[in-house]
Amino acid sequence: MNALLVFSRWMDKLTEQVGVATKWLVLVAVLISAGNAIMRKAFSISSNGLLEVQWYLFSAIFLLGAGYAFLRNAHVRIDFVSGRLSPRTRSAIDIVGILAVIAPLTCRLISLSWPLVVNAWLNGEMSPDAGGLIRWPVYALVPIGMLLLLLQSASELIKRSAFIMGLIPDPISESELVDLPELQISGDTNASESAETSQEQR
Repeated sequence: MNALLVFSRWMDKLTEQVGVATKWLVLVAVLISAGNAIMRKAFSISSNGLLEVQWYLFSAIFLLGAGYAFLRNAHVRIDFVSGRLSPRTRSAIDIVGILAVIAPLTCRLISLSWPLVVNAWLNGEMSPDAGGLIRWPVYALVPIGMLLLLLQSASELIKRSAFIMGLIPDPISESELVDLPELQISGDTNASESAETSQEQR
């Protein structure tokens, strides 16, 4: 389990870095959108390429940020139900959801989207609009985003399983990420005692 927790911590760091980078794409998308609107209204100038960049960026934010949202527990929950459940029960439900829904869905989307990326790359597929962009980069966001989500799901699966086993504290508390620096890899009695104390307090 220690090796799995090391992988989980490594994956959390990677997802965090991707999430921070994705946040900057929001600013870039806003600036480009505002610039397009100003140029169109003030000077009657428009660019299909820049318009397509906007939805390319929106796709990147949505797809690349999916794993980050999972890491930060920012995805939608039925709060009035989950709030009444114990942390162990919530973790067990998350495990079932990861194995029964997220993992099969992401794998399926990766398998379906990758041939589209390869085909667009080989054929040099372009936007049908004048001045439009090449298509394969935006197609590639689907398998990349789903792979990141799949890997982060594996990390969450490891953490929730370790929590149920009493090896670490509840990894999610009040929708905030709890840092688990040494507990994830120490495997000593202090980690177990800290986990048990945290569970008793809840």
